[in-house]
Amino acid sequence: MQRARPGLFRLVFVVCLAGAAAGAFAAFGPPDLLAKSEAPLFCASCHVMEAEYEAWFHEGAHRRKNCVECHLPGDNVAAHYLWKSIDGLKDVVVFNSGRVPDVIEISGHGRATVQANCVRCHETAVDMIDKQRSCVDCHRRLIHKKSGLVATQ
Repeated sequence: MQRARPGLFRLVFVVCLAGAAAGAFAAFGPPDLLAKSEAPLFCASCHVMEAEYEAWFHEGAHRRKNCVECHLPGDNVAAHYLWKSIDGLKDVVVFNSGRVPDVIEISGHGRATVQANCVRCHETAVDMIDKQRSCVDCHRRLIHKKSGLVATQ
């Protein structure tokens, strides 16, 4: 019988220890950390989204919604927190590296998530429309820009 390599055991031990530490921090971390990190003001604080935040705050039709209610999966808690971690870590790296693009564009996954959340929240209103169209085809300026419908070609 072959013995396990000491390096592999050490790696597994360190990974388990890090996982336990992360779990403890998540369970017993600073009070309200999760709630604060889901607030729009938090998103605007280092996300280089000041203009979008201001437009949402002053003119947005969805002012009572937090950013995460549209931008993170809303139908599955595990997916919500998985993507919150992935997107949050990506945003921290991009912001702190100074590589923030002049124009921030939503990813394909983000676009699909926003669409799914629009349909989920406005389920009764969208029952009669073409499901192949994206909500932002007509409502692209609704949240982060001036409210209202825009002309489409």
